[in-house]
Amino acid sequence: MNVPEYMKTTPAPGIRIPYGKEAPDQFGDLRVPTGPGPFPVAVVVHGGWWRSMFALTYAGWMSEALTTAGVATWNIEYRRVGNGGGYPNTLYDVTAALGELRLIAADYPLDLTRVVVTGHSAGGHVAGWLAAKPTHRALDKFGEPFPLIGAVPVAGALDLKLVSELGVTDMVGSPAHDFLGGTPAGVPKNYVLASPAEWLPTGIPVVAIHGSQDDVVPAEISRRYVSRAQAAGDPAKLIVLDGVEHFAPFDPSTSAGKTVRDTVLGLLKP
Repeated sequence: MNVPEYMKTTPAPGIRIPYGKEAPDQFGDLRVPTGPGPFPVAVVVHGGWWRSMFALTYAGWMSEALTTAGVATWNIEYRRVGNGGGYPNTLYDVTAALGELRLIAADYPLDLTRVVVTGHSAGGHVAGWLAAKPTHRALDKFGEPFPLIGAVPVAGALDLKLVSELGVTDMVGSPAHDFLGGTPAGVPKNYVLASPAEWLPTGIPVVAIHGSQDDVVPAEISRRYVSRAQAAGDPAKLIVLDGVEHFAPFDPSTSAGKTVRDTVLGLLKP
């Protein structure tokens, strides 16, 4: 896998805030624009097939771009496969990180009536999952739902059964099987509870963005998710970036990355 340059560099740090005490990776980086606020919030979730070899650093670039545009950003880290994560701990963590905004808002000028989540790759899965969570009480076992007004999953693994069926692999093996502890036949409940495609409609706008030349997460996954969401009555939308590969859409210096930034900003307009 060729890692793009922006993923090898480190943006200026945000304000690091822990959201849990069970593991070192339960923290997020908060960035707040200059001014009195209150500011809308974008929750930003990095990818890496839920594996511990990847971290939140590269998502800091998209976070910085959004904060420069007037949006507070909460770039979250979470336990991943290899450091205590996987199902269900990863889902416990992202839920707790989202809920932490209620406490953070006591100290920083955040507008919690305007919160959108975006994420890349496995982070796109998380964005889609969090988008669905408030409308489905069965998911409350992972924590108290937090109201979102939209989601922008980017190159997202939005249908975990389909990820398995398509035989998507990485340098280690099947990321979906490792994340969920087995195949859809072996652990069907895990796939149902963890897959965004199983919890439609979300009731909020979900704009899935995917490069047509993505050879890591097939664009067909976003296409089928959006089709199912629309059929369920959701105001879902698919943006296909022609000729774009997997990593460029979360690099805000590229035209693809600017599309992601502008889509998030569009959802956060009053």
